[in-house]
Amino acid sequence: MDIQVWSDAVCPWCYLGRRRLERAITRLGQPVSVTFRAFQLDPSPVPNGVPIKEALAAQLGDRARAEHMFAHVTAIAAGDGLALDFGRAIAANTFDAHRLLVWAAGQQRQVQMLEVLQRAHFSLGLDIGSRAVLAELARSIGLDATAYLASEAGTGAVEADLAEARELGITSVPFLMIDGKYAVQGAQAPETLVEALTEIARREALDAGFHVVDPASAP
Repeated sequence: MDIQVWSDAVCPWCYLGRRRLERAITRLGQPVSVTFRAFQLDPSPVPNGVPIKEALAAQLGDRARAEHMFAHVTAIAAGDGLALDFGRAIAANTFDAHRLLVWAAGQQRQVQMLEVLQRAHFSLGLDIGSRAVLAELARSIGLDATAYLASEAGTGAVEADLAEARELGITSVPFLMIDGKYAVQGAQAPETLVEALTEIARREALDAGFHVVDPASAP
């Protein structure tokens, strides 16, 4: 089974969704290949060092609403063992982070690189829009990405991911495409994902078209 996951490193639901997907795959008990694809929640330039709380409050025009959103996802993530510290998180344009993930995939280290990026953003308060920070994070897992990040390598691959997301009508992430035919949206619970993936495995032997699977309807 092949799973393509559109996500963004600064999306808390993507962080939670990745952890839940990993648990679901373990329970599924069959070979699964997972590739993370680029999606940007906000592709606009971001000034250096702006706290994520200030950025979202300004975007929404409502600080109380922003605080409620942070508290909501923090509580849900905590129930899954993830600590999100939005008091430290820095707003970032993630285009270069996505380029780094493209490169890390070629080194067979994409998942490890994504884990480091998400932990840096959600727990350590690091600016993952900074190429210097990205290079340091790559070094933390034994990769030297300095020259790569200084170039424009990977730009085409990221732009292709973003274009495909638009073609598929993806407006929120995480978004899972399984075997190029079936879509599952959102940070579904592990047991729900197992049910959906099991149903997809059954359908795969029968169907050839594109289907959006509602995990809640899976038997």
